[in-house]
Amino acid sequence: MSLRDQLTEIKEKGLADIEQTEDLTALNEIRVHLLGKKGPITAALRGIKDLTPEERPEVGSYANKIRDAITQAVSDHRQTLEDQALNEQLAAEKIDVTMPGKPVVQGQPHVIQQIIDQIVDLFLGMGYEVLSGPEVEEDKYNFEMMNLPKDHPARDMQDTFYLSKDILMRTQTSPMQARALEKHDFSKGPLKMISPGIVYRRDTDDPTHSHQFHQVEGLVIDEHVTMADLKGTLITMAQNIFGDKFDIRLRPSYFPFTEPSVEVDVTCFNCMGKGCDVCKHTGWIEVLGAGMVHPNVLEMAGVDSKRYGGFAFGVGPDRFAMLKYGVDDIRDFYLDDVRFLNQFSKRGN
Repeated sequence: MSLRDQLTEIKEKGLADIEQTEDLTALNEIRVHLLGKKGPITAALRGIKDLTPEERPEVGSYANKIRDAITQAVSDHRQTLEDQALNEQLAAEKIDVTMPGKPVVQGQPHVIQQIIDQIVDLFLGMGYEVLSGPEVEEDKYNFEMMNLPKDHPARDMQDTFYLSKDILMRTQTSPMQARALEKHDFSKGPLKMISPGIVYRRDTDDPTHSHQFHQVEGLVIDEHVTMADLKGTLITMAQNIFGDKFDIRLRPSYFPFTEPSVEVDVTCFNCMGKGCDVCKHTGWIEVLGAGMVHPNVLEMAGVDSKRYGGFAFGVGPDRFAMLKYGVDDIRDFYLDDVRFLNQFSKRGN
């Protein structure tokens, strides 16, 4: 058998093997066998030395054509096998688009965020603007412009986390009072604002205290603002949060940034004012502090305290949530226990 006939036989058998192969691994093995250095084509070409000089180029060219034909056949069959495998996979994994989808559980705002949103919605409806400020605050705004100079003993009640001598994690949202007073143009009307946010203090965590909690600061500054305006505002807020059956009372107190100052109590949610262990048989539960803005606070912000006055209050949404829902440990709000938080699945309930 001539060398050309040997090459032709190798080609025909190789193409037949390629066509019959149904596996990519086997196909690759055939490719290596036919085209490798130890394959039949290479072995056959060792006999090219025995040919005449005229025959050698012809047989060499024919051998290259066989290599190309086998290479192309392998490539084509590989594509066929890959397409077949893909089609089988798609058929096995096809999706019936007419089947009903899997239900997606819809979440809801955190219970404290629900209280904050309820307060914000109320005061927006009353014409207040909502301001936000930095949690990393200057001592100047957090204390000094709130009528708390560096040697004031009331600072001890708000011991906080200092980042430097004059920079700290704010202990209250009250700094937004000073910032708003500095920027407000009273020729365009009164200042009515609330400022919700997170505050920090070096408290030991227990059922009623946390090193991190929420506040909503409220401030109204205008001419002829009175304590009656403050009480009416607080009654509206209490009834919006707790219900129409609830009332408030104001007790004299002390805050450096208000004068006069009051503690605000709301009707006990447990006994509705009759007296019980929860309210220590007073019928009332303390919920927030408020008062008429101290003249010093106005003057330090560049506001004429002889012409303008107003009231301020600080609300604790965490405490409001505890009272509204009868939660006895503030830490429960921060443990991310979905079983607990799912109890508060509807805003305002």
